[in-house]
Amino acid sequence: MFKTSLIAAALLSGSAAVAVAGGYVAPVVETAPVVVTPVVETTADWTGFYGGLQFGKSDVEVDGGAELDGNHYGVHAGYLRDFGRFVGGAELSYDKLDDLEGDGFDAEGNLLRGKLLAGYDAGRVLPYAAISVARGELEVGGADADETGFGYGVGVKFMATPRFMLGAEYMVNTFEVDTGLGDVDIDASTIGVNASFRF
Repeated sequence: MFKTSLIAAALLSGSAAVAVAGGYVAPVVETAPVVVTPVVETTADWTGFYGGLQFGKSDVEVDGGAELDGNHYGVHAGYLRDFGRFVGGAELSYDKLDDLEGDGFDAEGNLLRGKLLAGYDAGRVLPYAAISVARGELEVGGADADETGFGYGVGVKFMATPRFMLGAEYMVNTFEVDTGLGDVDIDASTIGVNASFRF
């Protein structure tokens, strides 16, 4: 009887030990790795110097006379200052007017322009308006015109990288030329694209 009780007690304690050893174990849940999404910079600082090249189409209209169409190409340099939403700046550009033809005339010339720019900071895009003072030279059929005039225009710049900009611009400059028989207004307009390196 005593031996039977010891055997029963041993079996019960063994069962309890097995139950404890093989008891419920909570499953291990692996947490998903945390993916950090980089923050895309939507603003741009336009402050700085820049310089580059431009080319496009040109149009010269003589008041009451010929209208000539051709090409233009040249260089530019400038400086922009970012004040937040407003961006101001100044730019100097030189354009060669080439292959001007129309109404039986051939002509060539050049434009040296100093511009003041006022734009809106829309991140990497900068739409702007401009006013300019220009020195224009035009040679038509052996006759030369060399005058100073004023102008205006609009444009847009795109900051492709922190060091490189692309842009497009339309400008009109008006010159009053004394022909000896009276003053004649000449409108020289250019529309083109440009590329600039930022310093």
